[in-house]
Amino acid sequence: MPLIAQDHFQFILEIGAIIFALVAFTINLVPISLSIITFLSLFLSVAFTLLFGADLAMLFLSFGQNEFTHPFGPIALLAIITSLASLKVMEDSGVNVKSLQKFVFILLIGVTIFGGLMHRSFLLLWILGLFVGYFLISKSFRQKSFLTIKRVLIFCGLGGAAFVCLELLSAITHMEIFSPLLRITRIETNSLASLKMVLHNTQLIGHTPGSAYWGAEDTGFASGYISLPMSFILLFGLPFPLFYGVLVTKKDAIDYMLPGIFGYSFDFGYLGLIALIGFTLFTIIIGLMVLREYRARREKNNKKYLGKEVLLIGSLTAFIAQAIVGMFIFNRSINGTALLTFIFLASLVISHVISLKRN
Repeated sequence: MPLIAQDHFQFILEIGAIIFALVAFTINLVPISLSIITFLSLFLSVAFTLLFGADLAMLFLSFGQNEFTHPFGPIALLAIITSLASLKVMEDSGVNVKSLQKFVFILLIGVTIFGGLMHRSFLLLWILGLFVGYFLISKSFRQKSFLTIKRVLIFCGLGGAAFVCLELLSAITHMEIFSPLLRITRIETNSLASLKMVLHNTQLIGHTPGSAYWGAEDTGFASGYISLPMSFILLFGLPFPLFYGVLVTKKDAIDYMLPGIFGYSFDFGYLGLIALIGFTLFTIIIGLMVLREYRARREKNNKKYLGKEVLLIGSLTAFIAQAIVGMFIFNRSINGTALLTFIFLASLVISHVISLKRN
């Protein structure tokens, strides 16, 4: 296989390998203490709260928006859950963290409001991620089971309330961009044609040549519906098919209208889908196994891995939430720049295995 990527698929693999190597190097060679992780997670939480708030303000002021929630939403979730896990460790050590807890909850509410107003898919990812994060924290610190009927109903109620509030805000401000019903209507109107295209043309490897937008020039594999950011591809001068400018609407037939399992199936075939599912399950299982080992060592009074443990809780939470939303709800959540985030989070999870092997 040539080192210079020949298509989108190979380019994703090569960039993924580079990201994994960099993350593994950082995780295992740079000292990671609880204090450093706590500081960084709080700093990132503040930064993303301000970033999402600024993006929302630009939308209201008609300056356009950058949609930071797609690529950075999972990272914001990582920061918040890591902060909460860090506070739990400090609380168990007898440290008074009430003021910090209030501060983190203010940030949590801020990200929920700002990010949720920008994108409904982010709101789903955020609520799901908080649920997963609290569950992992409760299991890691052997608290009373987080999964209770009351809490499940509360999370469902929060989701329903957010839906209603967004619809009311859309009606009051006359800004359809906030309307969840409008998005549902668009999907109902346009997704059937996209779904038929995928199901009728997907093959074991790739899709029927010529069935993508590119027509006769379509090779039937890695046609650009799933790709890394366009700026990356242009930076390296790679001659790949790209959906840019007005062509973005053609990409939206899959990227916006369908869940990721259909997008990855169409571009890379059923084997590509199996690889995605296998990679996701492998990462989650590895993360849970390492998390259990970290807990065992902490309970033996080994404080060496506290920073890595809380980082893993945040990373695994964000990865699970992004994987579920991207694969089963909204392809764009694991595509483009968000795909870089997905790879980065997976690398953060898997790299912890090397830490345990080295010690």
